[in-house]
Formats: sequence, C-alpha cells, structure tokens
Amino acid sequence: MPVLQDLERVHSANEFAETVYEPIQRFLGSWKKVANRARRFLGDIGGAEVGGILKLPQSKEPHWKSLLTHAVADLIEEQAPRRLVFFWDEMPYMLLAIARNEGEKTAMEVLDVLRYLRQTHAGFRMVLTGSIGLHHVLTTLKDAGHTNEPVNDMCAVEVPPLALADAEALARRLIDGEQLLTANLEEGARAVVMQGDCFPFYVHSIVRHLKVSGRRADPGPIAEAVIEQMTSANDPWELAHYRTRIKSFYPGEEKIVLAVLDFLAPAAESQPVAAILNAVKAQATFDDRERLLELLKLMQRDHYLARTTDGRFAFRFPLIARWWKLDRGL
Repeated sequence: MPVLQDLERVHSANEFAETVYEPIQRFLGSWKKVANRARRFLGDIGGAEVGGILKLPQSKEPHWKSLLTHAVADLIEEQAPRRLVFFWDEMPYMLLAIARNEGEKTAMEVLDVLRYLRQTHAGFRMVLTGSIGLHHVLTTLKDAGHTNEPVNDMCAVEVPPLALADAEALARRLIDGEQLLTANLEEGARAVVMQGDCFPFYVHSIVRHLKVSGRRADPGPIAEAVIEQMTSANDPWELAHYRTRIKSFYPGEEKIVLAVLDFLAPAAESQPVAAILNAVKAQATFDDRERLLELLKLMQRDHYLARTTDGRFAFRFPLIARWWKLDRGL
C-alpha cells in the first residue's frame, strides 16, 4: 500500500515524526489495530491527537526519535497482510529546512534514525525522491563535520526519460486524442519526441501548445512551438531552474560551472577534460584539474552533463543545450 507524502512543507524533526505517525495510525486503524507503543509514549509525554492530527508537546527534549521509532515498530508488528511503502518526495528540501532551523546535527540524525529503522525492521520500506539531489544535502552535512554514510544501504535509482518507442506511442495518442491535423502521424509523433527528448512533460506540453495555437502536428510547426516555449518570458517549462539552482548547488564555484556549460552548449561534439579546463581558465581564475573533474562528476549527477566511454563530456539533453544557448546568447 503506497503512501505518498510531500515533505517540502516539513521544517522540523518533530513535524517529520508527526507526518509519519499519522498514516501509520490510519493504516492500522483500517485493520482495527492501534499503534500501542506510540500511543503509550504520547500519553507519557503529554502529546495530543485531535481528529487524526498529532501534535507533540513543546519541549526541549527531542521526542521525535522515540515517536518515530515506536510508530514504525507498531507498524511492522501489526501490518500483515499488507505492507506500507512510504514515498517521501522532496526529502532533500526537508533536510535542508531542518538543518537551517535546528542545525545540521539534527538533519543528520533524521537520516541516521531512518537507516537504523531500515536495518532493524526488514519490512520497513521507503523511497526517497526530490528535485534536489540528496548528494548535495549530504555534502552540506559532511562539510559541517558529519562523516556518516546514512543512505549507503539504499539503492540509488535514476528515473530516465521514456524509451523512444514508448515516447512515440504517447505522442501518437496525444496527437490523435487532441484531433490535430497532420500529414503523417508517425512523422509528427517522432518530431514531438525528438524535440522533447522523450520527456513525458515536454511531449504533453508540445502537443498542448499545438492544440491551443491551432497548429498542425507536422515537423515545422512543432519546431516553432518548441522555440516559442523556450523563449517565452513566462518560462512555461521552468527551464530557468537549470540556471538559478547553480548558485545553491555549487556555492562559490558558480562562475566555473557557468564557464563549463557555456563552452559545452554550442559544441558540436563531446569535449575532453583538457579543452574544458582551457575554456574555464579563459573565463575565470581557475587552474585546478582535480577540482574540475569533481565538478564535472557532480554536474553528471545533476543531469547537466553526460560522459562518454572515452572520458569526454557533453550536455546530457539536447533540449537543455538548445535552451542554454538561447538563454545565454551563445
């Protein structure tokens, strides 16, 4: 039984424990069972539960660890015949908020407690996702002196764009469903997919723009629709995020990252590290090959770049490279 929770609104460790406790209570209640350990603990500390909403008492004591531990123990003991799987979206945002409000130590403790619960209870399942890479949060915590490896028992899974055949099937159905005129449905679907790099979001958006603007689903109008989306002042695809997040992702090294991307975006083919280093040196006071390699690897993890088997680098997605050139006037 999946439980999806958006953690972007959670700003403290107490709020996180409360957020996890509530669906556990609802789930166990559906089987006429209760989270006994957690409820006894709440009674002992003077916590309140009104209409299914839990509030821990105001206290200097960190009650969240005990509440979270007791709630999960109750869940594992009582959850047969079905299993809860927590899908925690924007976990990195929550951890950054906790670090900002309660300190890096508390943020790391949240990750440490979750690791403990995973290793103690084999039936406790979680999927962590977010628009910010968790590796950025871990780097921030390690820079503050924490050397733990709180997620090395989890599998890191990248969610790629659709496979070409699946993306084309989606585009065909959207074009057909919107009753767009086209000289050739297969060619139109292929043009939508190639312009949108097989991302479902862009495929949907391109077809919607064709419908709203009264265009045909043919290669020419499709290309025009994409350029309009890329250059619109309203930024309907939120592509500016690729630029604005650089400052927070790479603090103090923004100029270096910009120089790398400005060099690679117009390049007709992937580039070796030596050429990238020379390009950066021409734009910034920088001559550290080892640090450049570290940054290039981080930029891979953040989906800016791809690395070839011979160690060269290029923009990972042609659509983002096209937008970067337009946005930066390259």
